[in-house]
Amino acid sequence: MQDIMLLIQDPTAWVALVTLVVMEVVLGIDNLIFISILTNKLPPEHRDKARKIGIGLALVMRLGLLGTVAWIVQLTNPVFEVFGHPFSWKDMILIAGGLFLLYKATKEIHHSVDPVDHKEDMVGAGEKAVQITFSAAITQILILDLVFSIDSIITAVGMTPHLPIMIVAVVAAVTVMLLAANPLANFIEKNPTIVMLALGFLLMIGATLIAEGFGVHVPKGYIYAAMAFSALVEILNMVSRNAKKKKTSGDQTLH
Repeated sequence: MQDIMLLIQDPTAWVALVTLVVMEVVLGIDNLIFISILTNKLPPEHRDKARKIGIGLALVMRLGLLGTVAWIVQLTNPVFEVFGHPFSWKDMILIAGGLFLLYKATKEIHHSVDPVDHKEDMVGAGEKAVQITFSAAITQILILDLVFSIDSIITAVGMTPHLPIMIVAVVAAVTVMLLAANPLANFIEKNPTIVMLALGFLLMIGATLIAEGFGVHVPKGYIYAAMAFSALVEILNMVSRNAKKKKTSGDQTLH
């Protein structure tokens, strides 16, 4: 308790907390985009529940990993070498997560550009089929939650040695994810072009995770700046399309 009071009175601790909260929120965007796209494939009555479970699992996983900080730090230790390049457990987890993201994003893009009946992704008429689809969605969310959680906690450990600051930052970031989940998912669903853009983001994130796993550091700022710029351009396109639709409908009304 005394340590916590000292942290509250320490201005540098507050700076570290704000910085870490912002960093965790930014890192959570990747996780949230994947959850939004995946849960939108479920029946409407199951989507909100799946998002809450997925984000709840992310929180549980992050807090659980914070309880094993000493073990998490060891994940960065080399396990073996290939052609002189060392690989740690963290590297292997990032590579596996990146490959999974590439696979999922590529598959979804293929389904979008080739709109034939993909029965493996469709919900059956019975309750059993719905349950299987729901379970598959949660399982895939859980896999990516693990990858993003390990990356998130290792980032947190590198930014501050104080566990209370890490816990508050993680809880704050996941709370933001929870509040933003439904609006983001609804926005993506109502704007099909945004889906393709989001899938492109997932491809880029997957490639970045693989690069990080092979020791090639890609500054996150470049990635998120590119994402923000692309999103801004797409929003301007949407505004332009809506303006043209209103003008066309107005002209038709006059005639």
